[in-house]
Amino acid sequence: MTNNIIAIEGLTKQYGTLTALDDLTLNVAEGAIFGFIGPNGAGKTTTMRILTTLLRPSSGQATIAGHSVQNDPAGVRRAIGYMPDFFGVYEDMKVWEYLDFFAACYDVPAKQRSGMIDDLLALVDLGHKRDVPVESLSRGMKQRLCLARTLAHDPQVLILDEPASGLDPRARIEMRELLRELQNMGKTIFFSSHILSEVADICTSIGIIEAGKLVTHGDMAMMKKQLRAHRTIQIRVLGDIAPLQEILLQHNKVSAVTTSADLEIPYDTLRIDFSGSDPDLSELLALLITNHIQVVGFNEEFGDLEDVFMHVTQGIVN
Repeated sequence: MTNNIIAIEGLTKQYGTLTALDDLTLNVAEGAIFGFIGPNGAGKTTTMRILTTLLRPSSGQATIAGHSVQNDPAGVRRAIGYMPDFFGVYEDMKVWEYLDFFAACYDVPAKQRSGMIDDLLALVDLGHKRDVPVESLSRGMKQRLCLARTLAHDPQVLILDEPASGLDPRARIEMRELLRELQNMGKTIFFSSHILSEVADICTSIGIIEAGKLVTHGDMAMMKKQLRAHRTIQIRVLGDIAPLQEILLQHNKVSAVTTSADLEIPYDTLRIDFSGSDPDLSELLALLITNHIQVVGFNEEFGDLEDVFMHVTQGIVN
């Protein structure tokens, strides 16, 4: 049985007549990397502030590692590391002093802090910056330093609000690899983003929120599979496509045939909607070859996260 380390039920937050979060129910499994996706104003940050005990919900409940957000905020804070979308850095401090300060805030004993700081700096690849002022760091380095700060008390769950926001491509890749490493260390990661490619590359599961409502959630493979009622197959041949098109239109598993005239694909290529199984697909390929169709490309197309996002959202903003 899956152990849900984050459990949210009926979470609602209202500001007067504005409903920022509307009856959110969501579970996140222990050890998952969960991507929380939505446009600006969708309710991502509100959700995270409730989960981190910085904001009280109007109704509903949430627990993290068995601790209630409303009834046991101290327990929640011990279980989580939180990286907000805008975080402060104490620029008159050196890098090691910055981490030492936050470790002290988490009651890490002084004799343990030195070794822990070295370990954290090694993890985020900032060991060579140990003695430099925080203000001299690049934005990507400050992001990694802030992430190291969230790990000072060895939390079970990391809650990260737009951790790759404003980073250049190299820094985003470094952040992504760091999150994978943290998952390998047993951390559960709940992070928000609007950079869909970053989410698709790293997440084991996702949730999409719009105008305060969760519109869909699940693991990546399942959501891509549910996107289309039929499989989409692209077939490329040598020579005239008319014989290929004739065979496909007569096949009982082919529901639609789209030609290159309607698509931005090569002139010798067709795209079909196919309702059969893998054996059916193999039989179709064998049929084409038996009929002397010179097939040079036969591949299935899969929807990406952008397809899922556009399919389930309507462009509504609170």
